[in-house]
Amino acid sequence: MQPLIAAMYKVRQAFYAAIIKSLLRTKSVLQTILDIWLAPSVIKRENVNGDGGVGGVGGGQKMYSEFLKEVEEAFRESKERWRLEALSNGLRKQFGESLLDNPLNMLPSYNHLLPSGDERGTYLALDVGGSTFRIALIELSGRKSESDECRILKKESFKITNSVKELKGVLFFDWMAARIGETLAGQEEGHDMSEEPLSMGMSWSFPIEQTSLRSGLLQGMGKGFLAAHGLLGQDLGDLIQDACSRRGLNVQLNAIVNDSSATLLSKAYLDQTTRFALILGTGVNAAVHLPVHIFSPPKFGVRPSSWHDSAKHVIVNTELSMFGGGILPSTRWDDMLRAVHPKPNFQPLEHFVSGGYLGEIVRLVLIEGIQTAGLLGGVVPPSLREKYSLETETLSHIESDRSPTLSLAHEIFTSRHPTSRPPTHTDLLAIRLIASHVSYRASGVVAAGVHALWQLRNEAESIAPPESSHTLVAYNGSVLENYPGFRTSCEKQLDSLVQASGGKQGVIELMYAEESSLLGAAVAVACIDGS
Repeated sequence: MQPLIAAMYKVRQAFYAAIIKSLLRTKSVLQTILDIWLAPSVIKRENVNGDGGVGGVGGGQKMYSEFLKEVEEAFRESKERWRLEALSNGLRKQFGESLLDNPLNMLPSYNHLLPSGDERGTYLALDVGGSTFRIALIELSGRKSESDECRILKKESFKITNSVKELKGVLFFDWMAARIGETLAGQEEGHDMSEEPLSMGMSWSFPIEQTSLRSGLLQGMGKGFLAAHGLLGQDLGDLIQDACSRRGLNVQLNAIVNDSSATLLSKAYLDQTTRFALILGTGVNAAVHLPVHIFSPPKFGVRPSSWHDSAKHVIVNTELSMFGGGILPSTRWDDMLRAVHPKPNFQPLEHFVSGGYLGEIVRLVLIEGIQTAGLLGGVVPPSLREKYSLETETLSHIESDRSPTLSLAHEIFTSRHPTSRPPTHTDLLAIRLIASHVSYRASGVVAAGVHALWQLRNEAESIAPPESSHTLVAYNGSVLENYPGFRTSCEKQLDSLVQASGGKQGVIELMYAEESSLLGAAVAVACIDGS
């Protein structure tokens, strides 16, 4: 009997394979066939747990099409405009509350000047990230210049290896100074001690307690860095300045900015309508230029009276990732993600939109599809049993493949997640569909966040939405830059929200900010010189 059963099974496979190849690729036909042709895991009534393990079924089995409809339904509400409007209003309320007393977000920086666009000069820009230290000599010529407004005269990039991360205390800053010296080798600037020192600005991607535009108290850096060892609470500006002086470099650090502030400044130098910045890669953050009168005095901490006398507006580090608690359009897969997260409520919005989490949400959905509907033949690729093993980059390749055969999607998925049951064409369509639901929701949440900040600024400046003028949101980050259709989807939903609140379509525009960390650091210094 066994050979006969095996032969019948092969005939059935061949029969349905022939149907799939010959019929038009309509979702309803394919899903009808898949409802009949159960995957082995469903036949055997096996189930894959959320952690990737296989266990017993805890309820009735779902068919392929039923599961995909259920996924669509779970994400449907997040696509409705009324839902995005409610989310925007909720975020706007949370922003307003944080302007008064929250020490963790809506943080006013020391940057209170936006560039006029007339700033000129040559500056050294530093960008210290988690894996790379970049240095550039930048010449600013102004918006009215007949040549380029800004030129990078020289740029170097240095890998921050594990051995560099393990440098303790001043040794790390000595390493930075050595790289600055290498970059300036052969340049006129930064050597002659009889000349004015070369002005430096720095984009610093780690926590500090900023005490002035050019200084801040060093805090633990995390990510394997030991630079703060024995130096916690010391002035970051002085540490870098002293290291450069030990190497005989005639440079002076005059500004420290974070990545979102740098992005806003960099685009504002080129376009005077820039008032917002958005970073969306592995994480998410935003900066906004707001009037100082809407903050409660304690938010500014202890600052010199001269700063308060001159500051009418200030660039605000929103720490956007921390907002959205209790008001985001959650699904059961989001609940699963939070259930095993070490800090489930610390950065709610980031869990919904950032590249660090989009892949994991799709993985959890996919695991359930394998569990209950026989996706991927009911077999979990071994690699997908690990948390965060499905990268957002993989999904971007799958979503970008619009070829009839999905050959690129197949190659990418099977090379990164090999399995004994490679995905069929229909499996790949299902994965792409699931990814599109997750990424579209993310673009809507981002749109709601930007719209809420736009409303906050309009109210603070007493601008009625119909009277609001064209405003740029400078952006960078891998999701906005590279995920197919994400920026376009975000702008469309943003337009819808703006129009619903009485504004004009296209009044908010997302614009890529090239080399924003370096250019923004240089512009921060130029603003000081210009003042």
